[in-house]
Amino acid sequence: MSRRREALLQAAAEVFFEQGYAAASIDAIIERAGGSKRNIYSEFGNKQGLFAAIVTGNADEALSSLPIDNIEERDLPETLTVFGHRLLGIYMSPTVIGIYRLAVTEANRFPDLAKAFYEQGPGRTTIRLAQILEEAQMRDEIRMGDCRQLADRFIGMIRDNLHLQVVLGLRPPPSEKEMRNAVESAVDLFLNGVRTSRQK
Repeated sequence: MSRRREALLQAAAEVFFEQGYAAASIDAIIERAGGSKRNIYSEFGNKQGLFAAIVTGNADEALSSLPIDNIEERDLPETLTVFGHRLLGIYMSPTVIGIYRLAVTEANRFPDLAKAFYEQGPGRTTIRLAQILEEAQMRDEIRMGDCRQLADRFIGMIRDNLHLQVVLGLRPPPSEKEMRNAVESAVDLFLNGVRTSRQK
């Protein structure tokens, strides 16, 4: 990504987060980042295209850090732990928290905005994790089932109420230790459940 594009997307994200999507204007973004309306419209099309580029850029960055390559060299608990820790870190980043708040706030007025957020962010993450679980099924590490559904369940456990509390401003983002404990608990629960061996 060019420095000019990166600076423009950063400025746009700041304006969106501060003013909300509806109230934010291209003029306010230009005032902060420089450039011209012509450049923005030629590169992004419109304000929604600019927001979609912010979401896509963050999704690309997030997904590039999630493990899928050389999956056969890892066992599933290790893979889920690495995946979960990186994913929780992404969920707790200020930019993603801002995007999440914005998408939820504007969902009714701008459904296409919410759809773009989901498809480029959480939706792509589910697909990536489903691939990991399909590989685990092929190695007979987990029983057969709908991997997309299983992926959604695991991601929900990682996000948990912790994410909601941060989004609502009820608490600061968790420490590294808190995130590590949360992920380890989620992985154990996902793979082993809560029942004792006597009950199975």
